[in-house]
Amino acid sequence: MTAAEPVLYGISNCDTVRRARRELREAGVACRFHDFRKDGLDPDTLDRWLDAVGWEALLNRRGTTWRRLPADTRATVDASGARALMLAEPTLIKRPVIEHSGQVSVGWDETTATALGARR
Repeated sequence: MTAAEPVLYGISNCDTVRRARRELREAGVACRFHDFRKDGLDPDTLDRWLDAVGWEALLNRRGTTWRRLPADTRATVDASGARALMLAEPTLIKRPVIEHSGQVSVGWDETTATALGARR
C-alpha cells in the first residue's frame, strides 16, 4: 500500500460502500477495502476515528443494528458506551469510513468523492 492509497472501511453488502468502491474503481483510483464483518475492527483504528470525527458522527443511528438494540441502551448511549457498541458490532458504524493522507471521512458524498479523485 502506498501512502496516498485510501483505505475504505465498511461491509460489502452496503449500497453506499458498493457505490463508493465502484466510483473509485471507474475513476482509476486505487483503494484498499477493509470489510468489518470479514476482517474485524481493531480498537486502535476505532479510537483513531473517534479522535478524528467523534462518536456522534461515527455512530449509525439509522440502521437495523441500531434499531435492534434495547430502547434503554439507545436512550443512554454516551461516548464510552458508543465505543463499546461499535467494537462489539461494527455495523453500528456509518459507512464507508475512509482514511486517506492522515484524514478520516465518514460517508460518501460529492466532497469526499472529489477529494479522492473519483469526480472532477
